[in-house]
Amino acid sequence: MSIADNKKAFFDYFIEDRYEAGLVLEGWEVKAIREGRVQIKEAYVLVRNGELYLFGAHVSALTTTSTFSHPEALRSRKLLLHRAEIDKLIGKVERAGFTLVPLNLHMKKGRVKCEIGLAKGKKQHDKRATEKDRDAKREVNQAMKTNRR
Repeated sequence: MSIADNKKAFFDYFIEDRYEAGLVLEGWEVKAIREGRVQIKEAYVLVRNGELYLFGAHVSALTTTSTFSHPEALRSRKLLLHRAEIDKLIGKVERAGFTLVPLNLHMKKGRVKCEIGLAKGKKQHDKRATEKDRDAKREVNQAMKTNRR
């Protein structure tokens, strides 16, 4: 069940590979994410001390959560992956010029998971070509829809 998608990532990057990572969250964050009060459009993944962290993901606190905690909306959150996967990703990011971007947040067996993509940045002409292809597909689909009627 998808909670939040990062459509901008597919426009700005070529996604080479995808990985599913767990997130280290606080209780109020889980409740807010289940309610859909999360935004990952401006989020990115960084490597610090051999671990992966999600930065820029905005989780809005619910008004019904406990008052003794002080929610921080733009907190950095640790991503949980196997050591072999982390080492592979770090190698690609540092040597091959790739970047890591969050693609979506979803629930799996009651846990919040983040799908991250190993991505290469698109140039401006690549973005224009992608938009041109999308518009062409839309026009073909509309033409096919009107021919059926």
